[in-house]
Amino acid sequence: MASLKELKGRINSVKSTQKITKAKQMVAAAKLRKAQAAAEAARPYAERMSAVMANLAAKVIGHEGAPKLLTGTGRDQRHLLVVANSDKGLAGAFNSNIVRAALARARELQEAGKQVEFYLIGRKGRAPIRRAHPNAIAQMFDTTDVREPGYAEAERVAVELMEMFEAGKFDVAHLFFSRFRSALLQEPTERQIIPVPATASAAASQAAVEYEPDEEEILRELLPRYLKTQIFGALLENMASEQGASMTAMDNATRNAGDLINRLTIQYNRSRQAAITTELIEIIAGAEAL
Repeated sequence: MASLKELKGRINSVKSTQKITKAKQMVAAAKLRKAQAAAEAARPYAERMSAVMANLAAKVIGHEGAPKLLTGTGRDQRHLLVVANSDKGLAGAFNSNIVRAALARARELQEAGKQVEFYLIGRKGRAPIRRAHPNAIAQMFDTTDVREPGYAEAERVAVELMEMFEAGKFDVAHLFFSRFRSALLQEPTERQIIPVPATASAAASQAAVEYEPDEEEILRELLPRYLKTQIFGALLENMASEQGASMTAMDNATRNAGDLINRLTIQYNRSRQAAITTELIEIIAGAEAL
């Protein structure tokens, strides 16, 4: 059984940890409001941009001179999985859920005979993906030098992806991130970003929209912006999801620390009472012996 001194030291240690987790919970709660507002504000623009690009894709597919970013390479063999994670931990299962979704998709593609490579954003997802696919890491994008990844980082990622695509390093790119639903729910999400997917609804409505100037000229301007917007939106969703997951995880840790302090305090009081009782018995026995 632990001594009174050891129990008191453990209680003090857990109390110190509880103060840290409580402080991190409050910081995450403060950051969550700003990150949630940014993610929700970016959604309408990203969704409308996706709809416009899908409509354009349905109109120009099969046309000569259509951009390859829109029509694809004509093959579906090499897939690049762009996995967006954070650089910090203490966020519950936020990072592991994104990695798990990417690895599950990689297994499906490999079972179908496809080649899979990874483009990793952030540090936290690297280790498990490296263990599972040590020779399939095409590129890693480091965000440790910035306080919060923003549009500048999304632009750099988009440029690198377009350069890799033009160099023929992959046929299809999938983006993995965590869509923010609430502080308690963050949804791992997969989205194809290269080539732009032409949906059935866009194909059905293509005759209802006419573009000026022609589609090819519009696409030269819109395609890079579309890719940057999708990546930037994913980074914003990730930031909100990370703060929500961190707040929930730190709240749970604070509660668990409180429960542990209560158990240790009870154990300490019982041990102290037992020690006092033993001393009294020894004193009484000594007095009776006299």
